[in-house]
Amino acid sequence: MKLEKEEKQQNIQPRPPVVVVLGHVDHGKTAILDFIRKTKVVEKEAGGITQHIGAYEADHQDKKITFIDTPGHEAFSAMRSRGARVADIAILVIAGEEGIKPQTKEAINHIKKTGIPLLVAINKIDRPEADPEKVKRELSQEDVLVESMGGKVPSVNVSAKTGQGIPDLLELILLIAEIQDLKGDLSKSGEGVVIEAYLDSHRGPTATLLLRDGILKKGDIVGTGSVLGKIKILEDFQSRAIEKALPSQPVIVLGLEGVPQIGEKFKVHPDIESAQKYIEKKERKKEERRVLSVDSSKKVLNLILKADVSGSLEAIEQEIKKLPQEKVFLRILKSEVGEVNENDIRLAKSAKARILGFRVKKNPIALKWAEQEKIKVKCFDVIYELFQEVRLMMEKVLSKEIVRKDMGKVKTLVVFLTEKNRQIVGGKIIEGEVGKGLKIEVWRPASPAKRGEAEEKIGRGKMINLQKNKKDIEKAGKGEEIGILYEGDVKIEVGDEIVFYKEEREKGEL
Repeated sequence: MKLEKEEKQQNIQPRPPVVVVLGHVDHGKTAILDFIRKTKVVEKEAGGITQHIGAYEADHQDKKITFIDTPGHEAFSAMRSRGARVADIAILVIAGEEGIKPQTKEAINHIKKTGIPLLVAINKIDRPEADPEKVKRELSQEDVLVESMGGKVPSVNVSAKTGQGIPDLLELILLIAEIQDLKGDLSKSGEGVVIEAYLDSHRGPTATLLLRDGILKKGDIVGTGSVLGKIKILEDFQSRAIEKALPSQPVIVLGLEGVPQIGEKFKVHPDIESAQKYIEKKERKKEERRVLSVDSSKKVLNLILKADVSGSLEAIEQEIKKLPQEKVFLRILKSEVGEVNENDIRLAKSAKARILGFRVKKNPIALKWAEQEKIKVKCFDVIYELFQEVRLMMEKVLSKEIVRKDMGKVKTLVVFLTEKNRQIVGGKIIEGEVGKGLKIEVWRPASPAKRGEAEEKIGRGKMINLQKNKKDIEKAGKGEEIGILYEGDVKIEVGDEIVFYKEEREKGEL
């Protein structure tokens, strides 16, 4: 028993803290990490804005810290939220000269929901206009009280440009981690979270995994909620080949049969069969939720989504779900990483779906087939243009509705002329107003034998001309007596009520 207890204690070892970096766009999150790890991630990003989540390791005082760098752009809220849920500590980066912005507030909400310790980094302190005290006052209005104002939240002034305050930031991270007493069990099979995933044109499905507990080894069979596979290549965050990974370590894996979804939990399975059963169980639950969520009375717009990486795909799905769906239900038939291909066209044809791509290529053969089948394929490089297109598609689905609008009602007082399918009748407008070009319904009161019953519609027609005092007019209102040249499939009689209406294609409003 004593040996077993000692062995168990040996397997429970301290693990590095996992730190998520959150904040508004361009407030310097990636720049801070760039300074820490001495790489040039910022320069590699289009426009200097991080658009894919990444995980990195840094060393300080011979201790490792794992950082999750999350995008600040508002469209990637889902990715930021996901990052917060897998971390032990959150750093809220705020530019000293700008203060709190919309995504700063959103990040604060994410952090509060997870309950993880918060550390504030007031960045760009090297700029003359930086005002850290103003930032602290703004934070207090969001119920975040820093230590210098009598609160419990540590804060540090930093400059990603000069490096000022960065050592203090790392010291605080290690201090908070020590208080948390973070542990990992090396005797367990590896388990954790998918941080990023994409389809590499040369290496196939590629995923960044964050190991939360246990050991992950090359050759292990890994299953997520959607895919499985045997790890053929295991790399650290710098793409160097390794044989095994320990708790809190971010790794790149190759060997999965498909591209997993961001935020999915993964775990090592003893064999392919058990991994397959795990996936099938997850997929059944997803399908049950999908079926229950569809209201059969709504109009449906079927979509096929393709994106460059899983992070973008998840962000797009989350934003699309925010669109109002009281009138049109958005059904995502397929959501996949990779170029638009022939299978997508085949599915779109059978399901009458629209294909939308984000930063992906269109296979020339698939594109030609789509043109032949008149299937719409639209690709975008700007995420908000994609959302705008979805909204327009939804409005077009609604605008197909023909809406009837009743305009007026006339009581027939006299029949002047009847020939073939035309009549001239006189009557008095008892409701609304009537005008040229309107359609007509003829309603007849119940006969004396059917007294007490409602009047019945006996036919339809249209108004050819409208007169008053033997002069042509365009329209007339309630109380006026008019003459009508009518053309229709029934004969109007004295006492009939003539309902005038028009039909319009209603502009879709979500």
